Amino acid sequence: MAGLLPVILSYAPLTLGMASLAMAIALALAAMLAVVRVLKVPGLDRIVAVFISFFRGTPLLVQLFLFYYGLPQVIAAFRSIDGVTAAVAGLTLHFAAYMAESIRAAILGIDRSQWEAGQSIGMTQLQLMCRIILPQAARVAAPTLLNYYIDIIKSTSLAFTLGVTEMMGAAQKEAAGSFRYFEAFLVVACIYWAIVEALSFVQRRMETRLGRAFAR
Repeated sequence: MAGLLPVILSYAPLTLGMASLAMAIALALAAMLAVVRVLKVPGLDRIVAVFISFFRGTPLLVQLFLFYYGLPQVIAAFRSIDGVTAAVAGLTLHFAAYMAESIRAAILGIDRSQWEAGQSIGMTQLQLMCRIILPQAARVAAPTLLNYYIDIIKSTSLAFTLGVTEMMGAAQKEAAGSFRYFEAFLVVACIYWAIVEALSFVQRRMETRLGRAFAR
């Protein structure tokens, strides 16, 4: 088992890199989707609602297969897509749909007086949203968004189904080559567990600090 640890752990940078990239893009996309939903932008609001419904209502694995195996058959531009790109794209859109609803809820939770104060000094809805509402909403939603990052990290384990050798893919290969399935999968499980526990600790500290800030 000790020999498997460094081998599988060497793929942790790829796992965390995929998760971090997906999180960054998903967060930006989710903020835009949430703003469209809150402001009820004509023409876009319904499209965004369908987007969120689809990606929240279908399994992540199905979405990954659509990106990697399905789209290349119908769209020529996707024929050269690699497993990492497909995995990041799938993770991004899937979790953007969930994060958009969390950010939307945080925005709607901001006191109405904040909106009225901004409007009273002549700010447009977009200016008000970007300068006043979103920064406060981000503070409220931060612990939940960090929890989604944890979920993304765990979900990268599905990337091996697209031929990506990340931590789960490395464990699968090591297990198949040595027939040490229990040891290989136990090692990768422990690595994921350690990462999640570290991030969960950060999340708890964040929630405590935010709780103190709002109590003042």
